[in-house]
Amino acid sequence: MKKNFCVYSLIILSFFLIGCNESPQGPKPYCYPNYDIIKPETICKPNRENIQKLLDSYLGKPYVWAEEGPYAFDCSGLTYNIYGSMGVEIPRVAREQAKIGKNIPYSKLYYGDLIFFGSINPRSTRISHVGIYLGDGWFAHASSKDRKVTISNFAKEPVYFKRIKMCKRYLSKSERSLFMTCDAQLEKMKITDTRHTTPWQPTMKLPLKAVP
Repeated sequence: MKKNFCVYSLIILSFFLIGCNESPQGPKPYCYPNYDIIKPETICKPNRENIQKLLDSYLGKPYVWAEEGPYAFDCSGLTYNIYGSMGVEIPRVAREQAKIGKNIPYSKLYYGDLIFFGSINPRSTRISHVGIYLGDGWFAHASSKDRKVTISNFAKEPVYFKRIKMCKRYLSKSERSLFMTCDAQLEKMKITDTRHTTPWQPTMKLPLKAVP
């Protein structure tokens, strides 16, 4: 009887340990769209040189809805990754990213500021896209139209200018401070890592539709 009790105890303990640790099968396989939020590892300090380095490494990467890198991005996934890689924690989606930071008029935009876009209807306040300002009317973004991380210009594509809803600054010009004040209550977001979920991989096919 005592021996059987020990066996049963070991079985119960093994189930408990499995429940407390990650699955023996490894991370959840990729399925489009993958809404799990993978927090980027902090690899550098917040400054504009590092923004440029990160952007340069991501240009041309494919657009995949709900991805935040490192192999594919949607628009807010790109900004989430770049600022997160510098240790600046911002929300994952564009409408939430637009709630924090310092409001900046378009005429005062500086490299690294974020530009938030929506409908060309001036009465609409809905945010549906975000890009990173580079200067002289240029901005970088993960484009669902081009299906990749690319650089656009307001003079060459004026429809983007008509869609601007607001501009935000997280990193001061001097790079000595961050503007992380919040204009409204943020939605809670659950983050994870590659031990528990699988991001889109370069060996995978691109989804047929940019937006599911």
